[in-house]
Amino acid sequence: MLRLDQLLVTQGLVRTRTRAQRLIRNGRVSLAQDGRRLTKPGEKLPEQTQLRVAEDPEERYVSRAGLKLEALLDRLALRLEGRTLLDVGQSTGGFTDCALRYGAAHVIGIEVGHDQLDESLRDDPRVTCLEGLNARHMAEDESLRAAMARLAPRGVDLAVMDVSFISQTLILPELSRLLSPGGELLSLVKPQFEVGPGKVNDRGIVSDPALHAAVEERIKACCRQQGFGILHWSDSPLLGGDGNREFLLHARRQ
Repeated sequence: MLRLDQLLVTQGLVRTRTRAQRLIRNGRVSLAQDGRRLTKPGEKLPEQTQLRVAEDPEERYVSRAGLKLEALLDRLALRLEGRTLLDVGQSTGGFTDCALRYGAAHVIGIEVGHDQLDESLRDDPRVTCLEGLNARHMAEDESLRAAMARLAPRGVDLAVMDVSFISQTLILPELSRLLSPGGELLSLVKPQFEVGPGKVNDRGIVSDPALHAAVEERIKACCRQQGFGILHWSDSPLLGGDGNREFLLHARRQ
């Protein structure tokens, strides 16, 4: 007997238990035999149980972050065909996955952690993953410089960013140094990592609209200070995994 979430992974129907749990809670998993919907990740079932998983839009990319970048690309009608871009905060690769599906030629991923990138992307020749690299110091990193020289000898003109546990104001100066003049930035801004300690509730949520407005102004001011012009700011169509409002930014280096 196995837990339902583990059984889904064992049978190769989903990649991780976390994704399995989300599908189960969203009512996407049922018994193949009679169609009964299964709603408890911890339910024990025989290993030979045949399961059916209904299509879920949130499974389109290796993480739901891909849907947020997709929304911004669609709003801007921005094309990525043939472009090499930086993915700051690559993590499991939701932004990378989306960028490739929108035609990007290559993605250079920057990630401070290790072994987070989804296996399907790790093995993709269009993806370079630079792990253990702190984005606060990436402009001087020799491995990143070498990757950029090899993959984009004329310079990188696009970066996407989705970072946690750090303010983007600490990374924007580095991107200003790395992007070519006219280069664009597409970023997912997470207020809970911008407002500072003591300004989130006990669930880690930024609930005060005034704080959201303050984050917007702070990020925009930092962009301007680092030579970026603001082209777009809007709510992300999806809340963060913790329930926080998040925002989508499009800026261009002057």
